[in-house]
Amino acid sequence: MNRRNRTRLALAAAVPLILGVAPGGASYAAPGEPGQGSCKTADDPSWEGWSNHAEVVHQLDQIEQTSKGRVQVDKVGETQKGRGLYTARVGTGDRVILVQSAIHGNERTGTEALLGILRDLGSSNDAATQQLLQSVTLVAMPMVNPDGGELNRRRNDISWDEVVARHPQLAGAPRAWYHSLQSDGINLPGFDLNRDFNPDLDYVPQPGDLPGRQEDAGFFLSPESEAIRDVYVGLRDEFGMVDAVVDLHHMGPCDRLTGGSEQDGRLISVALDYPPLGVNDGAAYKAQWPLLDQDSSRRYALAAANGIKAAYGNQSPAAAVGRYFHPDAREFAGQGRSAFAMNGSATVLFEVRGQADDLGQKLHGMLIQSVRTGVESMIAAMASGEVDTLDGDDFFELPDYGWDTESD
Repeated sequence: MNRRNRTRLALAAAVPLILGVAPGGASYAAPGEPGQGSCKTADDPSWEGWSNHAEVVHQLDQIEQTSKGRVQVDKVGETQKGRGLYTARVGTGDRVILVQSAIHGNERTGTEALLGILRDLGSSNDAATQQLLQSVTLVAMPMVNPDGGELNRRRNDISWDEVVARHPQLAGAPRAWYHSLQSDGINLPGFDLNRDFNPDLDYVPQPGDLPGRQEDAGFFLSPESEAIRDVYVGLRDEFGMVDAVVDLHHMGPCDRLTGGSEQDGRLISVALDYPPLGVNDGAAYKAQWPLLDQDSSRRYALAAANGIKAAYGNQSPAAAVGRYFHPDAREFAGQGRSAFAMNGSATVLFEVRGQADDLGQKLHGMLIQSVRTGVESMIAAMASGEVDTLDGDDFFELPDYGWDTESD
């Protein structure tokens, strides 16, 4: 048996027995789970079952207490509206992974997945868990845009006047291109926080840089992005580097896998991606940012995909994993995963099928577990060393959902 197969068997033992997986690795359909032939969205979606900010804070407090010190929860910042931003840290290993969720406020599957991971790692005493905790340090930020979450929308809640009050040097400057006066039908201003990052982690907003362009770096204008940046810098200073950064999101509800996979024609459950930094693997950035390693990001993404498929079996809806939209020219230097990749971290994007407020409860149980398994799989691959031996080019063997016509 080769190393890859041995590691996959170990991984299957390390991740919990979760929805959609039967003993022996056979898959089954969960009762009441929607079929693969429909992507119907709810006209009046239910939010029952999704944790709001107060509930997340309460659950983190419970997890910390139950873990008897194994999980450490810290407040690392506040939003413009005064809601706390938190990290939860578990493990003592030399390899560190930072995972954030809900940077878009209405994308909450990752929040629930991270709470479940923290709960288990904080209380389990089996040999596999102990080995993970001795090898890897997980730092989770389960809800990094709670103001947007309370509004059930993508953007946060901050006016341009409030931005200028925080950064007085911007008085009279034009608004950043990714700040809007309203969004998602709500007449309140705010940022797409997933554009508010800069690879220069010491960057201070300058009026001459505004309003900026979509493909350029962002400006660290919001307290949420500043807090994420500060957590990353603190970990880098402590460990020397941050091995991996993972960003948990949602995507559209109706994309179907294609390209010759076992799941062809089925609705995608989880799409994975490496940093979108333009042509030739971000060649334009490598002179200034020589630590950029796109192949490393693909290895981590592949570890997540391999783990999901190993846990559920190739025919399970939970294992309908593919590559996220990534044409060569796609370029977003202002995303956190791009900025942190240019500082030497492997970074991975998870995109779960369907916005949380589109599908309500219909799919969220299965998709929470798919995301959870993917994150746990990366942690296990870090602990075993498998993530260092994978062939990053194998990432391109994962199916897409019709956008990569040249490879299909």
